[in-house]
Amino acid sequence: MLIHPIPPVFDKDSRVLILGSFPSVRSREEGFFYGHPQNRFWKVTAKVFGEDAPLTIDEKKAFLLRNHIALWDVIGSCEIEGSSDSSIRSVKVNDISIILNSADIQAVFLNGKKAFQLYQKYIFPDIGRDGICLPSTSPANAAWSVEKLTDAWGRIRIFY
Repeated sequence: MLIHPIPPVFDKDSRVLILGSFPSVRSREEGFFYGHPQNRFWKVTAKVFGEDAPLTIDEKKAFLLRNHIALWDVIGSCEIEGSSDSSIRSVKVNDISIILNSADIQAVFLNGKKAFQLYQKYIFPDIGRDGICLPSTSPANAAWSVEKLTDAWGRIRIFY
């Protein structure tokens, strides 16, 4: 059983919450979200806000907070083989009320179908807040170019 090693990033001014499924091996090693250089999360979100992609963990945290984004994952602990979402078993979810009770979150976005499915199954029944599924920024989602992802992810800007 692996326990999620990365705390959420948010503050009282966060307006959107973005949830992934569970950190990849590389993200767990680096100690921060979307740590694999092939994952397009930082490139896409930076383009959405007209900024350069942040590189360091401190720059990434500052980018999120400056743009009123809260970031975490649906899963708090699970069994997983490597970084494969399809291998996830024995799910225990994170308590996102920590964020929802501290910030005026206007919308919850899910990074990919697996995160959305997990949210719908485990979190939505308790909190009753609809989640919005965005296409995954994972390199496994090769059908989506950075440009297409940026267009789709532009929805996160509507809450400012």
